[in-house]
Amino acid sequence: MLRAMKARKPGVPRTQGQAVLTLAAKKTLLRARDIGERGLPTVLLTRLVAAGKLERVARGLYALPKQPLSEHRSLAEVAVRVPRGVVWLLSALRVHDIGSQAPQEVWLAIPHRMLSPRLEQPRMRIVRMSGAAMDEGIERFAADGVGVPVFNGGCKEFCVCEPYDNLLERRVVWLQKSDSRKSC
Repeated sequence: MLRAMKARKPGVPRTQGQAVLTLAAKKTLLRARDIGERGLPTVLLTRLVAAGKLERVARGLYALPKQPLSEHRSLAEVAVRVPRGVVWLLSALRVHDIGSQAPQEVWLAIPHRMLSPRLEQPRMRIVRMSGAAMDEGIERFAADGVGVPVFNGGCKEFCVCEPYDNLLERRVVWLQKSDSRKSC
């Protein structure tokens, strides 16, 4: 006796592995948490990496292999792994094309009582903020398909920079202040 096969909806993946690859195509950077939220086993990530269909970018972070990378890839990785953090100071100035220095670390502001993120890569410079300093003046920009929160313009960076002059090179502080005054 032959059973009639149910017609599948177009675009619905046949296997769980295909479902993960479809999700990876939609989200540039994929976390194990994203897979678990959809009821898929996270062991699929390990199997897909072993098969060469996915690439492990960092601990708990996966992407399709051979994807083009933007200059802000490290900011996208940090935004996915530290969702409550906001890119600030030198990294934010670089996003807004203010100044000429490309920071070697991702400068990140986190809420006052949040535990410090423990990431091996990319390197981060953390500062704690609370209240209006943390909540106001945030915009999102797209980096590798990820919405990255960043403090807008140079005015806030200039105001926040004053107590941190000793952390920055003298030339960077001068450039930042002169560029920030132009944009205010």
